Amino acid sequence: MKTNKTHRFIAIFMMFILFFVPNAYALTDPNPAAAAAILIDKDSGYVLYDKNSDEKRYPASTTKIMTALITLENAENLDELVEVTEEDFIGVASDASKAGFMVGEQVPVIDLLYGLMLPSGNEAANTLARHIGGSIENFADMMNKKAKELGCTNTHFVNPNGLHDENHYTTARDLAIITQEALKDETFALIVNTAQKTLSETNMTPMRDGKPLKVYTTNMLIYSRYQPEYYSYAKGVKTGFTSEAGYCLVSTAIYDGSQLISVVLGCERQAGATYANTFEASKTLFRWGFNNFETIDMVAKDETVTEVPVRLSTQQDTLVVVTNGKLKGIMPIDADKSKIERKIDLPESVNAPITQGQKIGTMTVSYNGVEYGSVDLVALNDISMSQVLYVADKIENFFQSNAFRIIVVAVILLFFLYFLFLVLRVRHKKEKRKKMMKSKQARYRDYDKRDR
Repeated sequence: MKTNKTHRFIAIFMMFILFFVPNAYALTDPNPAAAAAILIDKDSGYVLYDKNSDEKRYPASTTKIMTALITLENAENLDELVEVTEEDFIGVASDASKAGFMVGEQVPVIDLLYGLMLPSGNEAANTLARHIGGSIENFADMMNKKAKELGCTNTHFVNPNGLHDENHYTTARDLAIITQEALKDETFALIVNTAQKTLSETNMTPMRDGKPLKVYTTNMLIYSRYQPEYYSYAKGVKTGFTSEAGYCLVSTAIYDGSQLISVVLGCERQAGATYANTFEASKTLFRWGFNNFETIDMVAKDETVTEVPVRLSTQQDTLVVVTNGKLKGIMPIDADKSKIERKIDLPESVNAPITQGQKIGTMTVSYNGVEYGSVDLVALNDISMSQVLYVADKIENFFQSNAFRIIVVAVILLFFLYFLFLVLRVRHKKEKRKKMMKSKQARYRDYDKRDR
């Protein structure tokens, strides 16, 4: 009996270690059970793991990540009421996922977003597309335009819900990029990390026995801590399934200052299993990522970087520039930190006056071809300007300026024209005198002839 208790304790302890402590889960290769997968750092886009990430796949309902992003970028008022119409159910089969909205129901945009992202409501997707884009076709154009802006080179959307279409495809990499952008929106991050949500009362609430609609997430990573699929560090995002796409999951997790985005596409559900293996595959990626990579301080705030020559000041000859913020980045634990590259962009010199905190330049940090971000470089202290040096500099600059060169050329040209004028005038006078002399001589000859 005592042995059984001991074994039970050990089993529970091991489950605790694997479940709650990512760094205890060491793998050389996570090899998730997915046709395509990728794991990236949310902030920098650094790719931690890649498996067929550029292979074109059908995204199913993970499409709705882009639908939510387009809605949040273009909706003028998230509390605006939008009426659900029969048109919003066109193409949505009876067994397709729906949020539970009714034809004629007037729903706030924010509730439509919850209905879109939690229960994966296809009618919610169509309603939002019609409201934002005017039509499904126009909204799809907006989705494709946004995908192109984000650099998604292997993505093409036909609808806002992800229901199968041969011309509706994307890749694991592109989905990670889209999710990375969407997570910048706090409302999106809040919605996708919600397990259940009671929506606002609407004009249809009495038809639900007086109770407002309640929606539940399909993402078992965040649904219930009592479920084996639950992952305590997960923060959403979206599931998807069609028979052509297989089971898909885009998710994000935060641990020890790092936030990762995982995408697994083309997963399966084993016979007899309650859920697909998307959740276990995603947990495997997260645990491997958190175990083999670390977030480090790449740039510290107020870090002294260099000095820049100062002009027009007798106070000091150089200015100390420091960082105006800090920058963190995720790297392999065994990475050579000495190979972190810092590209400093500063002018050759700066002119006084300079105020403390004034932006002087920037510093961009990269490693292994991945740009982690940049920080502003600012002045450490004030530097006053010398009026004498300022005036002298203005005079010097004037004599070196194009305006001065133009004036000099103009003066030379005027002098040349004046000289030419004088030459022509002298010549004219000489010719005039010659004519006068010739005229006099002619008169003299006439006089001589008459005298003879």
